[in-house]
Amino acid sequence: MLRRILAVPAGLIAGIICITLVEKIGHYLYPPPAAAGNGDMAAMKEYVAQAPFMAFFFVIIGYALAAFVSGFTASKISNTGKHTSAVICGVVFLLITIYMMVSLPTPIWFWILGILVWGLVFAGSSLALKSKKI
Repeated sequence: MLRRILAVPAGLIAGIICITLVEKIGHYLYPPPAAAGNGDMAAMKEYVAQAPFMAFFFVIIGYALAAFVSGFTASKISNTGKHTSAVICGVVFLLITIYMMVSLPTPIWFWILGILVWGLVFAGSSLALKSKKI
């Protein structure tokens, strides 16, 4: 029972780490203005409106990696043989992604990929379910 309870937070933490690492690389290559880092939403909106394709693509890569890793982690820890924990992680991340896309002026291709990429939780979960049980 404890494994099933801890599986979702563990999957979310693993996913957050992935997003953070990939976005840090993206911000190193395509730095946002200093004001955007200080919580200035107007500066962040202005940056996003003018950001190059690759700045957005790093975010999508982070989401994809997070989806896979969170699905794998949640399913491996829950050890139930089902995708339930992974799906919960995917839904939580999807809702956060939609909130961010509504808050910032993102292009339509980003909306499409930003929503579809969270389906990769199933790929991570499937790999965890096929691999040797803990």
